[in-house]
Amino acid sequence: MKFRLKTYSNRITPTQFIVLGYLAAVILSTIILRLPISWQTGASLSWMDALFTATSAVSVTGLTVVNTGETFSEFGKIALLCMFQIGGIGIMTLGVFLWMILGRNISLSYRKLIMVDQNRNNLSGLVQLLKLVFILTLIIESVGALILTVYFKLAGVYDDWLTSFVHSVFHSISAFTNAGFDIYGDSLATFASDYMVQIVTMLLVLLGAIGFPVLIELYQYIKNKKNNYRFSLYTKITGIMFLALIVGGAAGIWLLEKNLYFASLNWHEKLFYSLFNSVSTRSAGFYTMDLNDFSNPTQMLLATLMFIGASPSSVGGGIRTTTFAVILLTLVNYAAGRSEVRVFRRTVKQEDIIKSFVVFTAATMIVIVSTVLLSYTEHSHLPLISIIFEICSAFGTSGLSMGITGELSSEGKWVLMIIMFIGRIGVLSLLFIFRTNKRKQNFHYPKEDIIIG
Repeated sequence: MKFRLKTYSNRITPTQFIVLGYLAAVILSTIILRLPISWQTGASLSWMDALFTATSAVSVTGLTVVNTGETFSEFGKIALLCMFQIGGIGIMTLGVFLWMILGRNISLSYRKLIMVDQNRNNLSGLVQLLKLVFILTLIIESVGALILTVYFKLAGVYDDWLTSFVHSVFHSISAFTNAGFDIYGDSLATFASDYMVQIVTMLLVLLGAIGFPVLIELYQYIKNKKNNYRFSLYTKITGIMFLALIVGGAAGIWLLEKNLYFASLNWHEKLFYSLFNSVSTRSAGFYTMDLNDFSNPTQMLLATLMFIGASPSSVGGGIRTTTFAVILLTLVNYAAGRSEVRVFRRTVKQEDIIKSFVVFTAATMIVIVSTVLLSYTEHSHLPLISIIFEICSAFGTSGLSMGITGELSSEGKWVLMIIMFIGRIGVLSLLFIFRTNKRKQNFHYPKEDIIIG
């Protein structure tokens, strides 16, 4: 096995290997969902719908063309949960955890794959990192399921403990991995006035979307609080931008809708509609209302928030919060006449600045091209705002929709599947697919100025 992996890795890069791994997971998931054992009695699923659902599940997006609760059997729902975990915490995390259970050593080749899958910059501490990721995931999902189980039963949402437990486990895993799938039939519209369910859901979504490196640093801070623990620049930027997007998004929704959809609502209804939708755009995809009831400016705001997405090394997609933060910091520092990007008494590396603008530019091009393609495949019978919203939702692996997913043609579904897959693997991984293991050139051409702007 070691020899095969070593020989194979000489032909393809770790990024290519990871992408192939996720592609294989989608294909295998499609076959599983196509089996009659995965369906409810009397239900069926075409190959196209099975592929679309599998892609959405592995990419933890949540866009669906069928009713999850009515279509899939208990076996099918368990299979979906496994897909959420693969897409959420990473295919290598689960693979390496099983490898460690078998008592095998993690070779250098596997560590390189882990580094790519977890979006890390170095090989040190990767195995310990995956252990913490796996343990934190189990703890958070278990606590979420326990709280919801007790609440569902005591609040009378469900009559028995088993039903409460089954719904709680599915929802907890779907929320933490930001998959956005539900077995209620209308996402969380049933719980539009149930703030307890919404609060637990938002906490699970936030813990999944903020990124595992941040969670691990928070854990280390609590563990070593007396030793003057210092957060990394990454965690500081991520935390501030993550909070700013949630608060800013909620405030934007409230202001844009205060004289429209919110005009006749109570203050607490306005608060939770605004906050929940802002949190859900991180990449969760749950909704408590019909998004078509929002005005076009609010829908564009939600699309923008989904385009930005979650944090790096998290369960979410999009260009990521740090990318957006570095772009803003670069613009501010450039306008101030500084040649370096400085924040928190640190200087951002030039390579990271270039990466941020590459990701933003490539992502913008992907969204524009996808919007044109989807408008073409649907013969312009859908509103442009709905198409832009759907594309941004797929790219940000959010899963929010204005209700057009089930109306799409086969060609339109292919467009969305490709965008969902790109959203899961990330823009940089997409670009790195075309890289090879060839040695770097040891020479440089002369530099010459060009006119910009």
